[in-house]
Amino acid sequence: MIVDDQAMVRSAFSAVISAEPDLEVVGTAEDGLQAVERAGTLNPDVILMDVRMPHLNGIEATRRILARPGPHPAKVLILTTFDLDDYVYEALRAGAGGFLLKDARRADLVQAVRVVAAGEGLLAPTVTRRLIAHFAGRTAPDQRLSGLTPRETEVLKLIASGLSNAEIAAHLVVAEHTVKTHVSRILDKLGLRDRTQAVVLAYESGLVEVGRPYLER
Repeated sequence: MIVDDQAMVRSAFSAVISAEPDLEVVGTAEDGLQAVERAGTLNPDVILMDVRMPHLNGIEATRRILARPGPHPAKVLILTTFDLDDYVYEALRAGAGGFLLKDARRADLVQAVRVVAAGEGLLAPTVTRRLIAHFAGRTAPDQRLSGLTPRETEVLKLIASGLSNAEIAAHLVVAEHTVKTHVSRILDKLGLRDRTQAVVLAYESGLVEVGRPYLER
């Protein structure tokens, strides 16, 4: 589902996504209130969500949509004009699976939808790290991290550095399904929805230092 208050953006994104044989646009919405209502009836797998909209902004719409109980909650991909938009960080904290610039290339848009749909989270280091470095501010210890094993802590640091499951597996020289198990346990222990929230927590807690990713140490 595509949510944006500009009709041209909705049309352009719909055309790009509908051209892919494995993707389908099930609906659109022109503001946050419509997005909340239609998400409940259309049950999309992925929602492309604009931030600045009338009636209800994308952050609050994301929060309301993801707060609904259900076995298969939608993944939200935030759309923004600026890569350091003040609202993006709050959207990630609200549960969005990542964000994408509105001027992204066609291939990047399609790839972003697939990545978020797969639950990986859109965590490109050149983008997410800059966001968190800009907005993290003061760090504060999080007692939930004490419940992780040393290996789970290492995996969390690698996630925060922007690595995919396959890249983490290669780095640790383990099978990819082993990494997926670690990631699942990390999210469960920390009470988090997805990898993006794990990245935010890793930076906010000081587990990974802002401006100094784990792999660069």
